[in-house]
Amino acid sequence: MHINQLTVEKTLRQQIIALIRSEVVPAIGCTEPIAVALCVAKAKETLGTVPEKIEVLLSANILKNAMGVGIPGTDMIGLPIAVALGALIGKADYELEVLKDVTDEAVEQGKAYLAENRIHIGLKEGIKEKLYIEVKVSKGDQTAEAIISTSHKDFLCVKKNQVVVYEKPCKADEETDEGCSWLDLQKVYEFATTAPLDEISFIREAQTLNEKAAEESLKGNYGHTLGKTLTRPLGKGIFGDTIFSHIISSTACACDARMAGAPIPVMSNSGSGNQGICATLPVVKFAQENHNTEEELLRALTLSHLTAIYIKQSLGALSALCGCVVASTGSACGITYLMGGNYEQITYAVKNMVANLTGMICDGAKPSCALKLASGVSTAVLSAMLAVQQKCVSSVEGIIEDDVDRSIHNLTHIGKDAMDETDRCVLEIMTHKKCE
Repeated sequence: MHINQLTVEKTLRQQIIALIRSEVVPAIGCTEPIAVALCVAKAKETLGTVPEKIEVLLSANILKNAMGVGIPGTDMIGLPIAVALGALIGKADYELEVLKDVTDEAVEQGKAYLAENRIHIGLKEGIKEKLYIEVKVSKGDQTAEAIISTSHKDFLCVKKNQVVVYEKPCKADEETDEGCSWLDLQKVYEFATTAPLDEISFIREAQTLNEKAAEESLKGNYGHTLGKTLTRPLGKGIFGDTIFSHIISSTACACDARMAGAPIPVMSNSGSGNQGICATLPVVKFAQENHNTEEELLRALTLSHLTAIYIKQSLGALSALCGCVVASTGSACGITYLMGGNYEQITYAVKNMVANLTGMICDGAKPSCALKLASGVSTAVLSAMLAVQQKCVSSVEGIIEDDVDRSIHNLTHIGKDAMDETDRCVLEIMTHKKCE
């Protein structure tokens, strides 16, 4: 019996590690236009040549998140150049780093390709999926098609000349509409705090990549320069030279660079680079300045990322709820752990986060996402501080329940279902506003 229990524990650990490895991956650029470029690259490769025409049909949420964000290495904004570069130099094997081979020459070729009106981008009608990308390419009488659905690098099918060359296999697994039914916050905590260090050491790459992104931001003036502003005399005069200000600055810096199109990789979480940044850098900065051990940092990073994955599994890859709510809830857990908090206090941090940030809308990927990340991580620090002092929003307040997992699912239910009309309204505003 004892051996069987050990086997189950090891099997569960392997299952969780596989989940983390699938959801925590490097990405260059905002993942919505990059996922479109990935789909274009796959269709181009299936066609076997650079296409004469490209038709791209997208879900509303993909359109929303790709309208105002910089494309890495181009100094350009939006989907058209991402589509053109996906067709010209994109490599599907690179997945969310599909455009990492971009050069100035490729950008000029992309501009020329756009000038020839080869690309049509439109809304895919009649679909329920919030993440859906359909690309059809052609040259002469040859055609190819690729479809990504559900997650940013998950191909549903690929066709050449109407013949299916790949179709995602149907599998009856343990995932339901409520996400990973086999995972809860208790399992997340137990895995993060007890797993052998050699099994979770890979999470250190998240620190390496995202710290480099933050450092790169200080070398230029990216986006709204929120992170850099906090390092200047004005920022230090208001916020001080503190752990708190360093956490906000580092997180905002990485987001500033990424959203402005800096050609640098970050470690993403659940298909979002900003979520990866938000789940990583607050934990790293706190650990460094609190002089936590290497083991404590690794476990805190694992706790942060896995908490974000767990919440995101029932929310969905894209929603009307800003992803920084989810990722900063993960970092609140990691910071609470680094403060010496136990499982009960970590549940308090989660409840404090849900009580505060539920309802923050996603109005697309853009440079001002740095402001939302700053709001999220500042709330994470406050929530952790309260939690370790046994302060928690109670079940008589708002959407919080005694059971932390029910509180989490109340959050995701609102974000996934109740905010659907909000999502439609946001997209309507974004597509009809007048810009200078």
